[in-house]
Amino acid sequence: VEAIFKTADDIRAHPGAYFGRAAGKIAATLFYEPSTRTRLSFEAAMQRLGGGVISTWDVSASSVAKGESLADTIRVVGSYSDIVVLRHPWEGAAKLAAEYAPVPVINAGDGRHEHPTQTLCDLYTLQERHGTLKGLKVALCGDLLNGRTVHSLTFALARLGANVIFVPGDGKEIPDHVLRRLERDYHAHIQREQLGVLSALFS
Repeated sequence: VEAIFKTADDIRAHPGAYFGRAAGKIAATLFYEPSTRTRLSFEAAMQRLGGGVISTWDVSASSVAKGESLADTIRVVGSYSDIVVLRHPWEGAAKLAAEYAPVPVINAGDGRHEHPTQTLCDLYTLQERHGTLKGLKVALCGDLLNGRTVHSLTFALARLGANVIFVPGDGKEIPDHVLRRLERDYHAHIQREQLGVLSALFS
């Protein structure tokens, strides 16, 4: 993560030096769910690096509509490209795709599981604003049950030493599997608050 941040800093400081780094390379954006910002950000990034993009953003108009499996699709699309960016409604779809793809696969969101590239953007912004993530208090509020972005960010913050406070909306508690992983892998102390404390967190 720190190496990615250093590269991001260098790209921001010297954007022209990176143009052409991906010349002759093709990124395939394979989106089984609607997306605007995530898909276009990957496509714009590849083009700024001098590479090309092939894209499927309406799977109802692809062979998926005829019953083609994810494994078969990823084998074919991987043979056309040098990297695949995948968004899929199934938890674990990116991991499955990576097992069948002949090229690297980037997870652009898989069901209610994770959204690691969004997490990298969030972490980068927090570090830029606060100078460090270690010891930072971060309140994650709202729909903590279905938000794959929240799940990814929770694990990353715990891994990097931040203190996470969960402030769920009604019936939108953080899933038990997320809490178990936090305790098992990061020895995290779980702190929950109700929405009523939100104003106190920022006072």
